[in-house]
Amino acid sequence: MSIAAQQFLEAAGSITRNLRHRGLIQTALRKYEAARDRKKSAFNDWSAARQSAAETKWDAINHLDTYLAEFASKLEARGTKVHWCPTEPEARDTIRGIIRDSQARCIVKSKAMTAEEIHLNEALEKDGFEVVESDLGEFIVQLRQEPPYHIVFPAMHLTRDEISDLFERELGSDPTREPEELTMIARRALRRKYLQADVGITGANFAIAETGMVSITENEGNARLTSALPRVMVTLLGIEKVLPKLEDLALFLPLLATAGAGQTVTGYNTLYGGPRQPGESDGPVEWHVVLLDNRRTELLADPEQRDALHCIRCGACLNVCPIFRNVGGHTYGTTYSGPVGSVITPHLRGLQDWKHLSNASSLCGACTEACPVKIDLHHHLLQNRRNAVGDAPSWIERVAWRAHAFVVNTPALYQFAQEVGRIVEPLRRRLQGTPLDPAQSWTRTRDLPPVAGESFKEWWRNRR
Repeated sequence: MSIAAQQFLEAAGSITRNLRHRGLIQTALRKYEAARDRKKSAFNDWSAARQSAAETKWDAINHLDTYLAEFASKLEARGTKVHWCPTEPEARDTIRGIIRDSQARCIVKSKAMTAEEIHLNEALEKDGFEVVESDLGEFIVQLRQEPPYHIVFPAMHLTRDEISDLFERELGSDPTREPEELTMIARRALRRKYLQADVGITGANFAIAETGMVSITENEGNARLTSALPRVMVTLLGIEKVLPKLEDLALFLPLLATAGAGQTVTGYNTLYGGPRQPGESDGPVEWHVVLLDNRRTELLADPEQRDALHCIRCGACLNVCPIFRNVGGHTYGTTYSGPVGSVITPHLRGLQDWKHLSNASSLCGACTEACPVKIDLHHHLLQNRRNAVGDAPSWIERVAWRAHAFVVNTPALYQFAQEVGRIVEPLRRRLQGTPLDPAQSWTRTRDLPPVAGESFKEWWRNRR
């Protein structure tokens, strides 16, 4: 068992026993579901919208080389510097180089899951730079020195009292339970940082190939300030974020808002096309766009699972997943949690170390039904399980699975195994829950079903 798997099991056991924590998450997600369903009803045909979005992303991903080249060339024509980064270290080093060349000290950053993916904040802070998250939820979890809890709602696991105590401790504010007052406390702290910042770092929701523009959606306006006030702007995005045409946003912006947060449309939707042009009064003097691969092209090369790259990071699959609702976001131990994280993390970080995430699923299919771009998530989890068994590094594990396959595909042996199972059933029952129980990893939290006294075939043969 990998270290990541052991940590997952320990964290899952701890969180599932914390009924207060689980209650907070489940209450929040029930409210989300009610809001989402109200907004879905505003679509003439939600299913048709999902199908259209899936087809658009299929086109984008299957012609990614063409669309990326078009996107980059049009950005560069307006003075943007585009950096192609195949790996996580290269992306970090590229951004560090940009910041050093700018002689920056303070950096303000809006929400970017790709930055979490490459551990950018830690690298910059190690170099002596001050990095401040400008998204309210990200700012809160940064003060707590913990990663985001959820792709869309980074601080959904915290109560007002906990946030108030945090602000009182870290920012010296007065205690309050009012959301507006808590927001204003964070706003006052962040406004100073915007004015001090030399570099602003953003993520991106979509990259439009047709016009060479980046689309960023947000509810707070912090990304606009992050991009407008500092002299240098850096945008980090995964290569899968490309959409072919500007008109595609007419579908994807409301789809993302509805599926992700139960909104008609996100509060601020901004398109960025380049650095400050002659005659313009504001905007960054320099704009750098960093395109991150980080094993995405390996997933692209897999025709069976490449549609996982269609993901628009809305978080809808997390919100409906019964596993996420019970174990929470931090338990996964990786940037992308929930069903989509369980599908893509083994591709991005190594199948054998992260195969346990694909087993952390009920395979109920709720994630597939919720996905606005129709990714076949629960089948991909099964495919990851299959691939993990096929690539198992332990010869014992390989032999065990091959023996299992041979037995279940040989009727006589399978029937013999049933007979043996009935004979040893009383002994197994006595051992259950003891250190000698061969199935103790399963029986710690559940009972094994009893071996049937009579198989269906035997019943069918003897029914007369």
